[in-house]
Amino acid sequence: ATIATMAAPATEVLCLMNMVTPEELLDDEEYEEILEDVKEECSKHGRVKSIEIPRPYRGNVNAPGVGKIYVEYFSMGECAKATASLTGRKFANRVVVTSYFDPDKYHRREF
Repeated sequence: ATIATMAAPATEVLCLMNMVTPEELLDDEEYEEILEDVKEECSKHGRVKSIEIPRPYRGNVNAPGVGKIYVEYFSMGECAKATASLTGRKFANRVVVTSYFDPDKYHRREF
């Protein structure tokens, strides 16, 4: 079994870690650029339903989910494909870490 499947049961929501810093998310232009890059890259592996990139709230860099990127796919299979492809990839000289995320928490925005 891979690390991803042992960490959490497979879902259609992928959590990408170690890709963005709170500082990058504070800048509106940089935020939009990151969103576009993630959408483009993740769409290569399946149909992306939605993307959430929590941003620091009123300068609070420790707000829930800051530094993580959540990608919702239409199916678990597409999400699994993305996980297999993106784990260990480089993004802005950082190694991408992935895990599955609870869809209910995602929809409630409980990051």
